[in-house]
Amino acid sequence: MPVESILETSRAAMAYERARMEVASRNIASTNVPLAPGQVAQRWKAPLADGMHFDSVVLRQSAQSMEQVGVREIQQPGHPYADEAGQVRYPDVDMTIEMTTMISASRGYEANVRAFNLLRGMMLRGLEIGAK
Repeated sequence: MPVESILETSRAAMAYERARMEVASRNIASTNVPLAPGQVAQRWKAPLADGMHFDSVVLRQSAQSMEQVGVREIQQPGHPYADEAGQVRYPDVDMTIEMTTMISASRGYEANVRAFNLLRGMMLRGLEIGAK
């Protein structure tokens, strides 16, 4: 396998893990944002990597990248989005899943950075040896 393809694979994997962290952080950020009356609760879906084509992972705000989630209602009678009963609706995002995704993606990103730097160091060392 050529060295360039190994570096490209590592770069693509870092982009994928970064996209996973971005999705999880958007979902966490939307947890405490109230839903306007009639608004549907949605969350970002994690990007999927399909084998060797995962280097084309791009986050786009589209219908395919969102999914509906449940809502949780909190009693806040003075809130502008409160219904007649004083309930305000919020997206029901599972923080455990989102934090697990963040940790997993962060560790995957770190592992790919280490692999990239190790290979780069090996290439530089090879050039030094060849120059002597």
